[in-house]
Order: sequence, then C-alpha cells, then structure tokens
Amino acid sequence: MKARGRLRSFIHELAVNKYLYLMALPGLIFVLIFNYVPMLGIYVAFLDFNPVKGLTGSEFVGLRNFDFFFSGLDWPKVTLNTIYLNLLFILGEILSAIVLAVIINEISGKWFKRVTQSVIILPFFISWAVVSIFMIALLSSDGGIINKMLEAMGFDPVSFYSSPEVWPGILIAIRIWKSAGYGTIIYLAAMAGINNDLYESARIDGANRLQMIRHITLPLMKSITFLLVLLALGRVFYGDFGMIYALVGDNSFLYPTTDVIDTFVYRSLRTLGDFGMASAVGLYQSVMGLILILITNRIVKFYDKDATIY
Repeated sequence: MKARGRLRSFIHELAVNKYLYLMALPGLIFVLIFNYVPMLGIYVAFLDFNPVKGLTGSEFVGLRNFDFFFSGLDWPKVTLNTIYLNLLFILGEILSAIVLAVIINEISGKWFKRVTQSVIILPFFISWAVVSIFMIALLSSDGGIINKMLEAMGFDPVSFYSSPEVWPGILIAIRIWKSAGYGTIIYLAAMAGINNDLYESARIDGANRLQMIRHITLPLMKSITFLLVLLALGRVFYGDFGMIYALVGDNSFLYPTTDVIDTFVYRSLRTLGDFGMASAVGLYQSVMGLILILITNRIVKFYDKDATIY
C-alpha cells in the first residue's frame, strides 16, 4: 500500500509540474549519459581489456591490474603528493576567492566593480599550455625574468627547474592566480542574497565596514564554504594533470614534490597502453574520494546541517 501511495504521489507530482520537469529533462539526460553510463567502465579495472574483444570478450583477471600501481614503491609518495597539493589548492582557492569577493562586494562604483570582476576572471580562460610558456619566461635559469631581477639586486640566480622544494609554493600561487577569480562568482552570488536589513541594523548600532564583514558577511558565508569544500574533497585524489604536466612535464628533478597519481600513471602507461591498469587506478581514486567525502560530510553535519551534501 505504501508503494502504491508513493507511486500515485510521484505521478501526481509529474502531472502538476510537468513543464518544469520537461525543462530539466535535457540536463538529466546529459548527466545520465556522461556521468552514469560511463560507470559501467569500472568493470574494465578487473579485465585484461582488449578493445577488439570488448567488455564481454576480454579475460577477467580480478585484482591483477591493481598490482601495477600498488606493487611499486612510488604509490605512497605520489598519493601523498596528490593529497598535499590538492589540499593546498582547496585552501588557497577558497581563502583567496572569499577575500576577493568581499573586496569586490565593498566596491561602491558599479563600473569599476564590473571591470574588476572581468579582469580577475580572465586568467581562468587561459590554457595551461600558454601558462607554461609564461612560467618558462619567468623561471628559466637562462634569461628568466625573476633570475634577472635577482641578479640585478645582487643575489644568486635560482635554478627553479631543479629545485623541487619550491614548486608546491609555485603551483599554489599559479592555481590561485588562475582560479580564484572564477571562484568569486559563487561567493558574490551568496553575498547578494544576504538581507540588507542586517547591514542597516549594524550601521545604526555603530558598526563599521570591517565589523559588518566580520560579524555578518563571513558568518553567513559559512554554509556555502563548507559545501564547496565538500565538493572539492571529492576530487582530492585526482591530481590536476593538465596543470602539472604542462608546467613540469617529464622533469625528473621535480618528481619528489610534484609527481601526482595522474602523471605517474600517464608516464607508466604511455608505453604499455593497458586500459585495465589505468581503470584500476581510476577506481582507486574514486573510491578513496568517496570515503573522504562521507567522513567529511559526517563531521560537517555536527557544525552546520545546511552545509552537508545529504
């Protein structure tokens, strides 16, 4: 009886809001085709996959594909590098996006605000290949702009492309420069939804701008910040392959601090061409990301139930 009642309720909901569901249908189909159907490819992680034979004709090998990654000595290092760099990226992007959003929100001139938003968002649309050319011009040992400035000030030049210890800082700075402006869009939209009466009441009580930011704006941004962190943690086991490979490439000097799971697998499989091994590592990344989200979501629920995914 309960199942029938739920079915009737569902049919009634579809009938009442049929036009809204029709508008959502293209998006649902897109998600189904490009997000859920590819999940069938998880099975490839357990096959000696042959594209000619397909899923049904390829030999089932169980967990043998996982030996490729976990039997070596490099997987702990690349996993820790992936987590460490992604946590730096998440922290840097969110903090910088909040700061930029607060600054832009406090700008009174509409024309100046629009120009500022356009300028800080522009780097997001520059490809990593172009960014890598800029970085070579800046960091090169022979003729790099930064080394020329150091020499002009009497300092010794720095060999950036053979100094792995400086690259986490370089990567986070580039990531903030490229992505923080785009992230401000979400925070500015959240700030636009804050009731202006709160600010008016604060002004009447004698609060200045900094006090209003501290006691009104930032606390009301907590839920959206937690939610964005949760969503970002879902990909914390996925290195930004496009960024790191474009900037570092196959420079073995920088592997101790920049080699992530994706670049390691790419180098390993570039000559092997084994789809099963690549799928096994992808499954490992997905499962670990899911576990991290579930744990973090449970922790966040204690502090703010509105900021959780479910």
